[in-house]
Amino acid sequence: MKTIDEYLDEQINEQLCQAVLSGSKGEGPSKAKIRPVEIKGQVIYQVSETVGTKVLHRNYHREELIQYLKEGLQHHFSQLQSSGMTLDGTVLVSKKGKVTIKTRRHPGNAQNQSTSGKDKPAQTGEKKQILAHNRVKQYILKENTPVPFLVDLGVMNKEGRIITQKYDKFRQINRFLEFIQDILPKLDQQKEVTILDFGCGKFYLTFAMYYYLRELKGYDVNIIGLDLKTDVIEKCNGLAVKYGYEKLHFYQGDIADYEGVSSVDMVVTLHACDTATDYALAKAVEWGAKVILSVPCCQHEVNRQIKNDTLEPILKYGILKERMSALLTDGIRANLLESMGYETQILEFIDMEHTPKNLLIRAVKTGNKRKMDDAAELMNALHIRPTLEKLLYPEGEVHSEN
Repeated sequence: MKTIDEYLDEQINEQLCQAVLSGSKGEGPSKAKIRPVEIKGQVIYQVSETVGTKVLHRNYHREELIQYLKEGLQHHFSQLQSSGMTLDGTVLVSKKGKVTIKTRRHPGNAQNQSTSGKDKPAQTGEKKQILAHNRVKQYILKENTPVPFLVDLGVMNKEGRIITQKYDKFRQINRFLEFIQDILPKLDQQKEVTILDFGCGKFYLTFAMYYYLRELKGYDVNIIGLDLKTDVIEKCNGLAVKYGYEKLHFYQGDIADYEGVSSVDMVVTLHACDTATDYALAKAVEWGAKVILSVPCCQHEVNRQIKNDTLEPILKYGILKERMSALLTDGIRANLLESMGYETQILEFIDMEHTPKNLLIRAVKTGNKRKMDDAAELMNALHIRPTLEKLLYPEGEVHSEN
């Protein structure tokens, strides 16, 4: 009978289609799915772990994956099922630690076996067939191209190779840049573009934005980062000097009180807590920002206000009330921005800690203002008046009491 080492050595190769760890022992993830992907011509293995309602992704090289699977079966899981081009198998671990391994070879593939019983490397055509559905996403920031701030963050090594444990952060940075890539036609490349980033505590996205727009795309950008934390500002300014980013500056302060500019081309606000997002959006409208990118956070205000007898069977459950309030908050914010002449979208964005996906509000100024009648009726029905409405309509034009 095969040992786990022998089985994994035989199964984990380019012919693997998928493997699943299950039967959680109560600690760690409840499930983990593994599949091979091809990056820069190299086969690596992507592991998707389910932890509660979250799905976490990690990439491993072959030997790293084998060690991961062995440790998983020893500590966290009782079963491993895998399927491949030539071999399927199941590993079962009893409560007492007894290991049972069952394998099944696909008919007609005996010729692919060596005298030692190990699979021969897959033919080129087979490899392409296996990996065809795993076409690698073309990221804006490329692997094997060193980027100074990513090296300092530990996302890349000095040769530009992505550190396995930091691959999610690399994906998240690129996802953020995709949102900016989509709105590039709205930014004038013939003049200086002013961007204000409020709540730049996750400073690597600010540096990524500067690097992408100025170094890769050639825009004359002037990026101003605002944050309330002194240590964040000092660190960011030090890094900007280190990298020679002459038009990237950080200041301590609140966007609601910032008067350093009279107009802004783009406002970015990521994870500004509760009504701080509303003040940032209102300020962006006041400045006439052509583009607004906002990832709201901690929407508590509507949760405190919402009241509706018809919805009471749902609202009496705290977690459902909280989630509904968050969705209503962002939906109303989007409608309010549309009433100010913006075309808005609500999109999925990878969270800073690479866990659940958050929502991003992307607003592009068109000048075409939409009426707020439906949204006003909704707010009246739910007895809510969000801060953004008060800031944009201080006289109460939207929130009719009729």
